[in-house]
Formats: sequence, structure tokens, C-alpha cells
Amino acid sequence: MAVTHPAEVAAPDAARVRRPSRLLRNIPAKIASIPMVLIALVIFVGCTAWTVFYSFTKSGMLPRLQFVGLDQYDRLWSTPKWWTSIENLAIYGVLSMILTMALGFFLATLLDRKVRGEDVFRTIFLYPFALSFIVTGLAWQWILNPEFGIQAVVRSLGWEGFSFDPLHSRELVIYGILIAGIWQGTGLVMCIMLAGLRGIDEDIWKAARVDGIPTWKTYTHVVIPMMRPVFVTTLVLVASGVIKLYDLVKAQTDGGPGGASEVPAKYVMDSMFGAQNLGQGFAASTMMLLSVVIILIPWAYLEFGGKKRG
Repeated sequence: MAVTHPAEVAAPDAARVRRPSRLLRNIPAKIASIPMVLIALVIFVGCTAWTVFYSFTKSGMLPRLQFVGLDQYDRLWSTPKWWTSIENLAIYGVLSMILTMALGFFLATLLDRKVRGEDVFRTIFLYPFALSFIVTGLAWQWILNPEFGIQAVVRSLGWEGFSFDPLHSRELVIYGILIAGIWQGTGLVMCIMLAGLRGIDEDIWKAARVDGIPTWKTYTHVVIPMMRPVFVTTLVLVASGVIKLYDLVKAQTDGGPGGASEVPAKYVMDSMFGAQNLGQGFAASTMMLLSVVIILIPWAYLEFGGKKRG
């Protein structure tokens, strides 16, 4: 029977005593993070709480503590302009998420084939994302202009009856804005998807080819399920951008024709700075915040809840 020396027993206890506590670890890194923590608490959390608080007041051009309960929200949801904004955001959001995800993944699969000149194509596809929404909106306002845009070009080729003027149609204006949004956002989605595809082990493709599995079935049954975190993260990014949609509408249509292209972010800006009604703008901002929370909670559950269960 082996005899344990007393010093060997005491050694781990001594090491455990000498080990610094968690609070004392990485002191320089924690000190360096203090400014960011303060900014997050004061600016983001503080301003958010301030906005929600004053959404229950009758604030006009300046904030004032005259509480009116839910009157601002009741007025908000009884305003036709707000309902039009919600409807437009729903149409734009659903189609934007579906089309940008589909087109971005399709372009990523093409580039993943290691085509010649991949860097050039990747730069071309990603370039629109480098532009501001104002520049994109103005550019597509010219492209969709019936006098010298797509309609004029096609008619000059002989199709005199061709008509394509979405920005001046109440029924089609949101789709004209959608075209510009997809053009700008698809490149970013493509890059994220391409990074996810490059993370797939090459042995999986070799095994699929050996088994005679078609390429499309490999994507649908193997690759896409493996890229679930990439799809979820991309979906959250696209959805967050959809909720903040403002610059594109402002540059292309300014909410026209006849208020047919209004969106919630523009409603907030018009209420706060146009109508000088801060209370109404704060109420609309709170509704937008709620929609962001509704998006982030499922994402956090899928990203972190699943890992804890695993």
C-alpha cells in the first residue's frame, strides 16, 4: 500500500489558496473595458429608458413631465399613417429577408466552386454594401425614373409599350424600394454565407461524391443544416436592418406618392422633428424597440439556449 507524503497532500491546497479570485483576474483588461461599459449603460440603456419613460407624457417640442398614460400609444395605433408604415415594413421585411438570404446563398455557392477571378466577383458583389443608403436610394431613383431609367432604355430598343415606373405607383412603390435594398444587402449576406461554406470540411463533399449524392441534395440535407448558426445570425442582421429602414425611403420617395411608402422610422422622425411631437415619436420608437426585442429573444434562445441543452 502506497503511503502519501503529507507535503504532497498539502501542495494542491496551497496552490488553491494562492490562486487569485475571479474578481482579481485580468485587472488591466477589466479597467480598459470600463469606458465601454459606462457608454453602454449611460447611452444605450439610459437613453432607452428615457425614451420609454417620456412616451407616456404629453411632450411637444420639448420633453415635459405631463403624464397622459397610454394616450400616445392609443393615438399611434389609431393613425392610418402608422398602419401604412407597419404594412410597408412587413412587406419589405419578409421579401427582403427571403430574397437576400436566397440570392446571397446562391451567389456564395457559385463562388465556393473556386471560380477564376473570385476576388473580383466578390468585390463587385460586396461593393454596393459599402455605399450609404442615401447614395443607393438616389442611384435607384434615377435608374427607376421613367424618363431616363429602365423604362426609357427598353422603349428605346423598340418595346414602346413597356412600362416600369414603380416609384410613382401607390401599389408598387414599396417594391421599387425593395429592389434597391436587395441590391445593397445581398453582397453582405453572400460574404457571410461564403465564410460559412468555407468552414464545411472538404471530406464531407468527397464522401457525398463517393456515395453518388447529387450536389443539390448535399446542400439541402447536409450543408444547410450544418450552417444553421450562420443562417440565424444572418437573419438577425437583415431583420435589424429592416426595422431601421429610413434613409433608403427618404432618398427614393420621401414617403410618397401620397404617403404610400411610409415606414416606422420615418414616422418617428416626422413626429419628432416635423410635427414637433416628441411624445408621439417616443411611443413609435418604443414600438420599434419592442420589435427588435421580439427578434433578439428567439435568436438568443437559439444561439445560447441550444448550447446549454447540448
